[in-house]
Amino acid sequence: MPTNARTRLKICCISTSSEAALAVACGADAVGLVAHMPSGPGVIEDDLILNIARHVPPPVSTWLLTSRTSANDIVEHALTCGTNTLQIVSPIDPGEYQELRLNLPASTRIVQVVHVEDEYSLEIAQEYSGVADAVLLDSGSPSQNELGGTGRTHNWDLSRHIVNKLDIPVFLAGGLTPQNVIEAIELVRPYGVDVCTGVRVDGRLNRTKLSEFAAAIACT
Repeated sequence: MPTNARTRLKICCISTSSEAALAVACGADAVGLVAHMPSGPGVIEDDLILNIARHVPPPVSTWLLTSRTSANDIVEHALTCGTNTLQIVSPIDPGEYQELRLNLPASTRIVQVVHVEDEYSLEIAQEYSGVADAVLLDSGSPSQNELGGTGRTHNWDLSRHIVNKLDIPVFLAGGLTPQNVIEAIELVRPYGVDVCTGVRVDGRLNRTKLSEFAAAIACT
């Protein structure tokens, strides 16, 4: 795992330009834009993703969350939405990455989600670590068409083990809140954390909760 001077902050489920601006103002390193999903919050249309991504100032990165599973479909989705990072939320054949690299802009970063369900998650993460730029550990269940945004934590001991075994950045997601994020970071030591429901009230991004979350991260 790469050394990490500070924990990066990704705010997910951004649904409006004003939410993106609030995330940036509160110190986000990345904003997550959720396209069509079989479940979970924050889904918006591709044209809105494109519009929001265009107005996010560098160096804040824009992440497209895609549930597509073939390289051709993922490339088409990425080019349509205009983000600089891809978050692939479904398990895909690692062999698809070769075609992704050939057809995406060289500057596009690819993050593979691994849902931490059991010890087998380490093996999955290690396989993706050879092809992805980063791995994001989440609390979904692909077999149940649950691909993120659950608001649940998972076994952080397993996540810590994965972080220790990988040589690429690892983001931690799943049920993080201003109240538990310090514990999560101290235990798992991820490169970055990803939050959606934990900084929202009635589905809307909440400035107070987001500020508390960012302040907690700064304490680690």
